[in-house]
Amino acid sequence: MTPVGTGTLRATTTFGLMAGPLLTMVDSSVVNVATSALARELHTGLDTVQWAVSGYLLALSAGLAATSYLARRYGTLPVYAAAMIGFTAASAACAVAPGAYTLITARAVQGLAAAPLVPLAMSMLLGERGGAGGRRIPAATGILLFLAPALGPSLGGLLLAGGGWRWIFLINVPAGLYGLLALRAAPRTLTPPPQPDARIDWAGLALLSAGLPLTVFGLSRGATHGWTAPAALIPLAGGALLLAAYARWSAGRPHAALDLRVLRDRRSALALLLSVSASVVAFTALFLLPVFTQQVQGHTALATGLALLPQGVVMGLATALGERISARVGARRLVMAGFTVLAVAGTGLTALDARTPLWATSALLTARAAGIGIVVTPLLGVLLQPLGADRIADGTTVFTIAQRLGGALGVGVLSSLLAARTATAGPVGAFHQVGVVLAVLAAVSALPAARLPGAGAGAAAEGPVT
Repeated sequence: MTPVGTGTLRATTTFGLMAGPLLTMVDSSVVNVATSALARELHTGLDTVQWAVSGYLLALSAGLAATSYLARRYGTLPVYAAAMIGFTAASAACAVAPGAYTLITARAVQGLAAAPLVPLAMSMLLGERGGAGGRRIPAATGILLFLAPALGPSLGGLLLAGGGWRWIFLINVPAGLYGLLALRAAPRTLTPPPQPDARIDWAGLALLSAGLPLTVFGLSRGATHGWTAPAALIPLAGGALLLAAYARWSAGRPHAALDLRVLRDRRSALALLLSVSASVVAFTALFLLPVFTQQVQGHTALATGLALLPQGVVMGLATALGERISARVGARRLVMAGFTVLAVAGTGLTALDARTPLWATSALLTARAAGIGIVVTPLLGVLLQPLGADRIADGTTVFTIAQRLGGALGVGVLSSLLAARTATAGPVGAFHQVGVVLAVLAAVSALPAARLPGAGAGAAAEGPVT
């Protein structure tokens, strides 16, 4: 029998596995450009429509809690396919929503269905050895994964101008259906068999599914209401307590909702910590730079979106290239080099002002994208290397959660810094200070990266985690 996670996937199967992550990451940001149109056409306020954005992200965070258990119990591929069906159906419901509250409800269902798509697709594409000794990431896969966040605002603007807000959701339906058809070619050996006797950890699921969205909600409210305001402090503290309670609850449990033993290897834990740092550096700039180009430099949303596209392509290419180079030079040197590039590019952010041409801003973003691309894949490989095939879904889910929490933390904290410093230093000066923070964080992160595996070193030196 062919071992799990080996062999070469057909192009149609690869597309089927990429359709879900691409759609869910685009939908994380695509609605942002349509909030004014939604409020106007649905005859409601912006504060109500904003829940179409927040509800999706919060439901997605809650759904991540059950991803690993569902994959173990029913099989990775069947759960991925079911999530794709749910996401496609919820997208159709969003497209025909007659009112704001119906749309918000459909968006929450869409987010819940989207939760398993990224970690499960990653686990199937990376194979048994997490990219280090099994299947390699196709270049097109890397491009799509990192082009998606930049594509959201651009695609949203084009669809909004061409056909109205309903097309933002309607376009998901044919893409989702085609992705489902493509999955029919997936080999049966792609994933481990389901474990019908896997127990469900109800208490753990409750702690995680409440703690994750509360934490994300608190981080988002901190940027708008202030970190000491009850609207931010209460959910943030509550979410942190619930997540800490889950960590204590799951210790030593053989059927935990999300197996945190994947971090028992010291290098895996270090890789996860560095991935959080990379997420802060990546997502903060991706969120704040469009604000800078539009509000300070005066560019349109469409022009800004087009300027973001090259970084997605470069980041995808760098991701695929980094995965290949890592096997030769080791994760240590590659991750240190990537963080060094990010530190230099962060310093470059301090050179931007109101008169900087958009092409120059795009070039700087592209340099940052190369740095992020060569950092992420080696870190994921180190995290997953010690894991058996039946724990890959746990590893990719932990990695996805860490990235989302890191991104939310970075955006929340540095948005607050930007707002606070704008009053005294002006918008350009405040943005420069954010650039300094990102540069310092990247430079500091390069130091512990020296403890990652080098060329020819096995990441599983401490033994497999089973």
